[in-house]
Amino acid sequence: TMGFRIQVLKMGECEVAGPEVFWMSRWNDWVKLVFWMVVVRGYGKTAIINTGPPADLGALNQRWGEAFGERGKLARSEGERPVAALASLGIRPEDVDYVLVTPLQAYATGNLHLFPNARICVSKRGWIEDFHAEKFPMHVPRELRIPDEPLRYLTFEGHAKLSLLDDEDEVMPGLRAFWVGVHHRSSMCYVVDTPAGRVAITDCVFRYENIEAMVPLGIQESLDEFHLACARIGRESDIVVPLYEPEVTTRHPGGRIG
Repeated sequence: TMGFRIQVLKMGECEVAGPEVFWMSRWNDWVKLVFWMVVVRGYGKTAIINTGPPADLGALNQRWGEAFGERGKLARSEGERPVAALASLGIRPEDVDYVLVTPLQAYATGNLHLFPNARICVSKRGWIEDFHAEKFPMHVPRELRIPDEPLRYLTFEGHAKLSLLDDEDEVMPGLRAFWVGVHHRSSMCYVVDTPAGRVAITDCVFRYENIEAMVPLGIQESLDEFHLACARIGRESDIVVPLYEPEVTTRHPGGRIG
């Protein structure tokens, strides 16, 4: 059977208060989030979705600590740094052909500059509205959306590698993208054809319960977009990988799909 193979790699974890993940509920609960890098391989190509948080977690964790205290800080082992995690699969940074981003936040964009041969794919709408020309004041400062080092890369030596995706786009045959919004203006859904079915990978839902029980995301910018995105993901995919769901590796042993 033809198709891509998918493997998730952990880039760190944290805990957040319940209402961040589950709209207006779970006020007294803590919810664990795991930050996944998703590796997509097939047809001689290697793509990754998200690059993990920056080498230095200081600025990120100062902000997250202010919100939730110690347990809200991102914890990461050495083996969860992107180069080390990819090496566990025999992948070097220069082997990566595509880096797909969702959303434009430091935990996804922190290492864009490490992939010298990759086409960097970002939502065009998000590139404008989450970065260059925000419509309203942003609740996350610029350096925690795209940190200095990856921003320098995208502005200068990597600029020709930047690929701004339309709201409906194809990265390559068997790997397509559509804009979802919900979490951020730069939030996308990437749909990958695998031998196990069509796999939707997105940050517009954090946990399976968001989409399977239709419990809207807490930290979202639009309830309308949530319902539209979930309905479309339900129609156009067979398997969903929420980018912060710890249970991905329970449902898919070893974090492998297809």
